[in-house]
Amino acid sequence: MCCKTDTNPDRVSALSVPLRRVLDNRTHGQRGGERNERGKRVTVNMTKGQAISLEKQGGGSLTQVRMGLGWQAAPRRGLFGKRTQEIDLDASAVLFADKQPVDVVFFRHLVSDDGSVKHTGDNLVGGAGQGGDDEAILVDLQRVPVHIDTIVFTVNSFTGQTFQEVQNAFCRIVDETNGQELARYTLDGGGNYTAQIMAKVHRVGSGWQMTALGNPANGRTFQDLMPAILPHL
Repeated sequence: MCCKTDTNPDRVSALSVPLRRVLDNRTHGQRGGERNERGKRVTVNMTKGQAISLEKQGGGSLTQVRMGLGWQAAPRRGLFGKRTQEIDLDASAVLFADKQPVDVVFFRHLVSDDGSVKHTGDNLVGGAGQGGDDEAILVDLQRVPVHIDTIVFTVNSFTGQTFQEVQNAFCRIVDETNGQELARYTLDGGGNYTAQIMAKVHRVGSGWQMTALGNPANGRTFQDLMPAILPHL
């Protein structure tokens, strides 16, 4: 696939005025990481609904994090045995201010207007690897405008492939300053849906938390997922 377009006016009209403007312009609880007996941070394997604070190992808030999202194609039985196929899923980050979407980072808008959130690029042939990130979104927490209080991360199938064809879908939060993985959330199994509301990063007091969501949804683009996202804000 060389490109993706979605000009359905019904989907666009369902968005808030600020986010519609963005699209129009484009078209035209827990501490962050447990520690072992030597004091080294180890990855937290999160469960659905669990939250962790985003802080450095030695104390203080993290400044730059990477949300890595990945998946693998589930083997399918064919005439000549099991085989896998390429799975094109798309990662997005929707920025909210007081429960209103104000910006979005996805394959057609790789950098937020304020520059604090960056998509590393669309992967059209994901799912064939051994568990590495298929797409990643970088967040400079210090640059996120004060009125932005929540960033929701989603994965959806633009081509309509369902999660029955996907296994081991995950998201993970990484300290971008040193490459240390802080937490990982892996989904259990697949299902007859085309998207997942994976996680959110949100303000708590003067800091940030990550919460694992893992909510299945249906939609080809993030616009379609808005009704499923809103209850988690």
